[in-house]
Amino acid sequence: MEKKWVELEEEGCGNEEDDEAWAMELLDVGAAGSLQGVHDQVLPTQNSSTRVIVHVDLDCFYAQVEMISNPELKDKPLGVQQKYLVVTCNYEARKLGVKKLMNVRVAKEKCPQLVLVNGEDLTRYREMSYKVTELLEEFSPVVERLGFDENFVDLTEMVEKRLQQLQSDELSAVTVSGHVYNNQSINLHDILHIRLLVGSQIAAEMREAMYNRLGLTGCAGVASNKLLAKLVSGVFKPNQQTVLLPESCQHLIRSLNHIKEIPGIGYKTTKCLEALGITSVHDLQTFSSKILEKELGILVAQRILKLSFGEDNSPVIPSGPPQSFSEEDSFKKCSSEVEAKKRIEELLVSLLNRVCRDGRKPHTVKLIIRRYSSEKHYGRESRQCPIPSHVIQKLGTGNYDVMTPMVDILMKLFRNMVNVKMPFHLTLLSVCFCNLKALNTAKKGPMDYYLTPSLTTASHSGKRSFVLIKKSLSSFQLIFKKKSFLENLEKNFKGKKV
Repeated sequence: MEKKWVELEEEGCGNEEDDEAWAMELLDVGAAGSLQGVHDQVLPTQNSSTRVIVHVDLDCFYAQVEMISNPELKDKPLGVQQKYLVVTCNYEARKLGVKKLMNVRVAKEKCPQLVLVNGEDLTRYREMSYKVTELLEEFSPVVERLGFDENFVDLTEMVEKRLQQLQSDELSAVTVSGHVYNNQSINLHDILHIRLLVGSQIAAEMREAMYNRLGLTGCAGVASNKLLAKLVSGVFKPNQQTVLLPESCQHLIRSLNHIKEIPGIGYKTTKCLEALGITSVHDLQTFSSKILEKELGILVAQRILKLSFGEDNSPVIPSGPPQSFSEEDSFKKCSSEVEAKKRIEELLVSLLNRVCRDGRKPHTVKLIIRRYSSEKHYGRESRQCPIPSHVIQKLGTGNYDVMTPMVDILMKLFRNMVNVKMPFHLTLLSVCFCNLKALNTAKKGPMDYYLTPSLTTASHSGKRSFVLIKKSLSSFQLIFKKKSFLENLEKNFKGKKV
């Protein structure tokens, strides 16, 4: 999902869906071996991973994009506003007491000179975000996006290549770039240390390239897995980087104040753990795995226990082009069907423009709502359905005749979730196009493979002519041996240009 009014995408402040999704990814990777050798208490294993993973986290990303667009804002306290919230602010504003996700009125009281810019249109942020990912891909093809402002980069192969280029006497001269977590001493006789030091040098090169070419600063964490790299990247901020050596893993993971700070443990899982009396990392590490498995299930229990010891074997998965497009709007109150329809139409216009630019066609549409709740956590509900084929054909062509049928589909989904005859109070609406497919990847039958419509139509009859491609008629005889098929084929094409 890409449009979030609050800063869930922008600065990795986290949400339940992202954490639970990461947890499920970790489960998929680790499920094969997690059911064997289950003990009543899981003991930490020696972290002997030879991987080198970097987590890159851009500093106050939206604010940086605004300062690049308008350099006059650079030395002023700046906040990016979405609705009634300051979703992010630069470090000048933070020094004066402004915080992320602060109410605009409160922020202005704390810092009267605060300059606010509207950040509700995410187009420029999205474009800059992909530029960062493309730049990082120049260093390694294995780059995984995590929201707008975060990326995981697997540098394992690149580190290996650099080590092969070094002479034995040069290995003893390898130095670290940036901080070493907990000021741990470096052992240049330990190949794991050397690999991470080389990774820190490459991370510094990536950050330098981001600044020189895009004008962006960011933090980086270098470690042996994604979990640890993400945790250690935030130790020194802003515009700094930190490497985590294996011996300091437990110190880092136990420095967390609460289990909810472990990436991969979301809101619901946290509530389950708290109900069991588990609030700290140490609580989780020493808790009976049998009880945990009974309450959460074997897979989830084993996975979060591993996370509590800093163990994470999940791979960095190259993101590629986005697999869905979504636009989202949050507000204090939406309580009428008419207002909901208007907001959905506004979101749909933006989505149709993005589909037109992208070139792929969505085959599924999803509507997401959030109801008002007095609790701090807000749950989301969603419904989705296939997009009719005749509507799909019009998508991405700039033909806005699709607005009416798409709005009708979305309002049906809306009424499936909301009883419009009863009072309701919504605080968020989101429309998502997913199941994106390129034009040439649509499923084709045997005939479609050989026959394709020409770009021109017949000059007199107005009927579309067909061009035979890739195979001659003899190829048809090899594939379709039945005489009746060929006879029917001849009848179908009688009078047509082949």
